[in-house]
Amino acid sequence: MQSQAEILLKGKHRDEPISPQLRELLESIGTIRKIEKDGYIFHEGEEAHDIYIIQSGIVQMSKLAANGKELILRICKKNDLIGELTLFSDNPAFLLSAKILEPGEVIVINKDKLERALLENSMLTFEFMKWTSNHMRKFQSKIRDLLLNGKKGALYSTLIRLVNSYGIEHKDGWLINISFTNQELANFCAATRESVNRMLAELRKKDKIAVMKNGEILVKDLDYLKDEIGCEGCPIEICNIN
Repeated sequence: MQSQAEILLKGKHRDEPISPQLRELLESIGTIRKIEKDGYIFHEGEEAHDIYIIQSGIVQMSKLAANGKELILRICKKNDLIGELTLFSDNPAFLLSAKILEPGEVIVINKDKLERALLENSMLTFEFMKWTSNHMRKFQSKIRDLLLNGKKGALYSTLIRLVNSYGIEHKDGWLINISFTNQELANFCAATRESVNRMLAELRKKDKIAVMKNGEILVKDLDYLKDEIGCEGCPIEICNIN
């Protein structure tokens, strides 16, 4: 049976891979490290000396919310870069934690070496900074939804992102073509399962969503969810679950 992480990676919208030139540069100054399931590559707040490119395995990127709950922000796979938001910053510390969901290997790239190499190639520097800018926008939008709208905003934005990633047009709205337990949804919202239960029940009562027999969620009124959180209409490349 496939794990939830493996299923999540089959969404419709994934980032474009880095160019062969940038990958060649990263590999030329990096070293291979094995990663084991349930371990961490780094923790939020730790001093950052390296960034990583995933060769194999699955890694969950998360942040502790103000209420102490873990907020899942990204699920990463082969060719994804992690820890990249610390580049070209003074006294860098990791903004997120990287938990290993499936074992594999990563390329460890020294941050100082990479900065020096990028400064010698303006085209690769531009590509790298554009790539990290997109991830920062994703990070900021998810944190914004949580801070400005609380648990409701986090759940509503998660449902919107799930529609963007897995939504199939349905006669009554958009069917999220993947089933989640309420606990799994809660993990994307830094909320408890009980609070997600209540919010989903409220949406069902208002006839904004329906839960199918197989556990899939039918979003009947996507505009309602967007209006409730003041959706800014970000492109799907930014507004997705990955």
